Parts: sequence; structure tokens; C-alpha cells
Amino acid sequence: MNATALPDLSPTGARSPSARSLRRRLDLPLLASTGFLGLVVLAALLGPLVVTDPGAQNLLQRLAPPGTDGHLLGTDQLGRDVLARLVAGSRVSVLVGLTAAVLSGVIGSVIGIVSGYVGGGIDRLLMRLTDVQLAFPTLLLALAVIGFVGPGLVTVIVVLGITGWVSYARVLRAEVISLRTREFVQAAQVMGVPGHRIMLRHMLPNVVGPLATILTLQVGTVILAEAALSFLGLGIPASIPTWGSMLADGQLYMGTAWWLAVMPGTALLLTVLSINIAGDAVRDRWDPRTYTS
Repeated sequence: MNATALPDLSPTGARSPSARSLRRRLDLPLLASTGFLGLVVLAALLGPLVVTDPGAQNLLQRLAPPGTDGHLLGTDQLGRDVLARLVAGSRVSVLVGLTAAVLSGVIGSVIGIVSGYVGGGIDRLLMRLTDVQLAFPTLLLALAVIGFVGPGLVTVIVVLGITGWVSYARVLRAEVISLRTREFVQAAQVMGVPGHRIMLRHMLPNVVGPLATILTLQVGTVILAEAALSFLGLGIPASIPTWGSMLADGQLYMGTAWWLAVMPGTALLLTVLSINIAGDAVRDRWDPRTYTS
């Protein structure tokens, strides 16, 4: 007797765990974003070795369109190579993004873990400080501080670092409060382990997932903030090429030299988009329950 084939009643797109695992491994947006971020980091590290001087001027070739006489992305109003300036701008974006995000992460992690574990008056005081920080828009506060201190690379990193810690503090505080009632924490308290050791050896390793997710997404936010400050002329000095300053210069030539604004704008868009996609992947890695595709 011939066996009758049973119809496949499984929902489309969820036929087997192996198919889901294959789709997860072949996440094309994640692969593309990771590859693009790798190119940005590689350009930031090795760019000066392979491109021309971003400050070299040639007024005879000013506003040359892309592909003209060895200038792959054209030249600007002073005859400077746009590709070389994009590569130089990537160094600023990577440096500011990573450094300021890590600085925010350190500040926010300390405040969040201490607030969640200690509780009581310390918790209330730190959370009121967080509320005060939230009352001021980050970019507006950065503009005020930089306007008072003056623009500069270190100033931008410090200002963006000390104004972006709130999200770390709030999320990690909630995680620590839930961990505080776990058996391993209570056992350490009963054994007389000091509070600072509990926070370092038991709390911090268990909040690495949320911390890594926020850190990844914060890099994109910082890069956008630095570009906005440079666009307004209050970020990195004009002598250092940045994507924000290139956008500010290019807006004056949108009708005659579109590439001056389109090239840095596209680089900024793709970089931040790739970072956000990578941040979603980090979140899915540390919390598989959020994976819905």
C-alpha cells in the first residue's frame, strides 16, 4: 500500500528550527551593515596611507564632478578631494562615537548599578539627578557647554560623553533591582561579601547584555550629535575635516555641485543605519526572545 503524503501544515517561514537558524545566519542586512562598518573603521585606520592629503587645494580643479581626473568623488569649492575628506571625516566620527559612548557607558553604569543595588536615599538622589539631566535636551546642553568652553575635539568628546549617560543609568538600575532579589546575590550578602564586590562580580557581568546594546546604539547617536555640532560650526575646528562641516559647506552648492552635500550625507546615513542594525543584532544575541523574524 502506497503511503499518502501528508500536507505540510506548518506556517510559512517557520518550517523547521534549522530553517530559522539558516535565516538568522544569512541575515543580509546585518551582513551588509557589518561589512560597511568594517570599511568605515578600516578607512579611519588606514585612510591616510591610501588617500591624498585632505587639505591639499587645487583651485584649477574646483567643483570638479565625480570621476574627473582621478577624483573619484569630485572636488569641493577649494579643489580639495572629496574622497580624501570623507576618509578623514570617518576618523573623527569613529573616534568621537566610540570614545564618547564608552565614557557615557562608564558614568551611566556606575550610577545605575549603585542606584539599583544600594537603594534608599542614594537611589532617590541619583534618580533625581537623572531627572534633572533628562530635563535638558542633550544637544542644547552640548551647545551651551561648547559655546562657553569653546570648540575642540576633546571638548566635544567630553561634552557628549557626560550628557549621554541617562539611558545607561535607567536601564541598568532596572536590571540590578531585579537581580538584587536573586538567590546568588542574597547568598553573597549572607556570606558577608562587601557590597562593592557584589556589584563588580555579580551585578556587572549580568548586565553586560543591555549595556552592550545601549553602547552600540549610543555610538550612532553620538556620531549624529557630533555631525550636528560641526554643521553648526560649534564642534570640531574647521581645520579638521568632518562629515558635519562638509554638509555645511555643501548646502551652499546644492544647485551646482550636488556631490558636496550628497557624499557626506550618504556616508553619515549609511553609518548610523548600519550601527542601528548592528545594535538590533546585539540585542537579539543577548535576548533571543526578541528575535521575531
